[in-house]
Amino acid sequence: MLHHLSFAVTDLARSAAFYDAALSPLGYVRVWADNTAVGYGPPNGGDKFAIRLRPRNEAAPGDGFHVAFAASSRQAVVRFYEAAVTYGGRDNGVPELCPEYGDHYCAAFVFDPDGYRVEAVINAPV
Repeated sequence: MLHHLSFAVTDLARSAAFYDAALSPLGYVRVWADNTAVGYGPPNGGDKFAIRLRPRNEAAPGDGFHVAFAASSRQAVVRFYEAAVTYGGRDNGVPELCPEYGDHYCAAFVFDPDGYRVEAVINAPV
């Protein structure tokens, strides 16, 4: 249904370092960049997610809004989480099975450097 999504960020270099690291284990890369924005998606593909510099004090959406990035394995979920907290993210739920969402739903949850809620998830048997 969605074609792409973008977040306003207050420090493009900081957020790009975070998303470069966090999205890499999920197989997503920078597909374009300029002085005001960076786009991410599958290698040799178009952007599906972008960050855009908005130096004013933009506020991340409140409780109830989050973005879930698809992972190819449970190990990728773990690597996403490790990279995210290493590069300025804050814990919002360690990598684990979440049976309240399904028998095979494995996810990790973090806040990005601007406070956006992001998740990596795979919902498939091992």
